[in-house]
Amino acid sequence: MGTKIQLWVSHENYEDLLDEAEKKLISYEQRFSANDSSSDLMKVNRAAGVSPVHVDQELFELISIGKRQSLIKGSSLNIAIGPLIQAWRIGFQDVHYPGDSKIQELLKIINPQKIQLSETEQTVFLEEKGMAIDLGALAKGYFADNIIAFFRQQGARGAFIDLGGNVLTYGVTPTQSHQWRIGIQNPFLPRGNYAAAVDVRNQSIVTSGIYERSFEWNNRTYHHIFNSQTGYPIQTDLASITIISDQSLDGEIWTTRLFGKKATTIIAEINQIPDLEGIVITTQGELAYSKGLVDRIHLF
Repeated sequence: MGTKIQLWVSHENYEDLLDEAEKKLISYEQRFSANDSSSDLMKVNRAAGVSPVHVDQELFELISIGKRQSLIKGSSLNIAIGPLIQAWRIGFQDVHYPGDSKIQELLKIINPQKIQLSETEQTVFLEEKGMAIDLGALAKGYFADNIIAFFRQQGARGAFIDLGGNVLTYGVTPTQSHQWRIGIQNPFLPRGNYAAAVDVRNQSIVTSGIYERSFEWNNRTYHHIFNSQTGYPIQTDLASITIISDQSLDGEIWTTRLFGKKATTIIAEINQIPDLEGIVITTQGELAYSKGLVDRIHLF
């Protein structure tokens, strides 16, 4: 997953549960990765324009969710964005500017509408050669939800998972408190420096920001969150967006769906969505948060 993972669980057999959780995460990576040529997802991508591919139930479920969310009007989420991600390679050692002609060419094969799903056959078919699904905007949330669900099924009293900016909490804390206080990364400082903290219980905190993966070319900085209309990184006044939700997957969905909008618009929209809270930090260093966080947020 290319990130540091932290797991904690309160259970008499915690070592066994942590071992099993590690195995599950390794299995997810082997099946869902868009950067491992042997993964199940890459089998789908290699068969683009050729034939449908049968996939397991979990991979089919996440692709189905991803397609549905990608087709919502105004959403910045697009799971068919794979060709652009591989062309730019932002976050990888071989990152480079692919050139405008290449970008314009790839715009023709990133339409999520052309992902065909058969529920009866549990198959995925990409209609055009060169198409590629990338689940990076969703996968960590899906993994976190399933790991915490596993811990709960095993009778855990409390649990915590951090998949590099994607946090999900359950039950009691290591100090037996009933609330977790989770730091919100300051996007202008090295990791571990916080702009705020939020008190949560049985909730997820997902943060996405332009500071996570970027590179400079011709005196311009390019980040890793793409505009499907232009093929270039989204132009935004956001440095980061944080979503607090009951399910980590929802946090992943909303951080990406909302990323292309103005900070004021994002907070106004979040205020209208039940069971969702949010924090935005602009490139000018301004911080705003939704009304439900008034008594739960601590600013630094």
